[in-house]
Amino acid sequence: MASNAAAPFWRSAGMTYITYSNLCANLVRNCLKEPYKSEALSREKVHFTISKWADGKPQKPTIRSDSPEE
Repeated sequence: MASNAAAPFWRSAGMTYITYSNLCANLVRNCLKEPYKSEALSREKVHFTISKWADGKPQKPTIRSDSPEE
């Protein structure tokens, strides 16, 4: 088994790579100047659908929008 010395620092800090990646992306977006900052924030929005299943068939999908916390 590998030693902890070879582990990435984000893993040593108790983060997942996704958490580390999101943190870095937010820092970069916050450092941008206008108009680039507002453009980057608008691309961060996520839209998705959720369908519940009953008796093996999907029910009517619900469209959701998840914008990042400010």
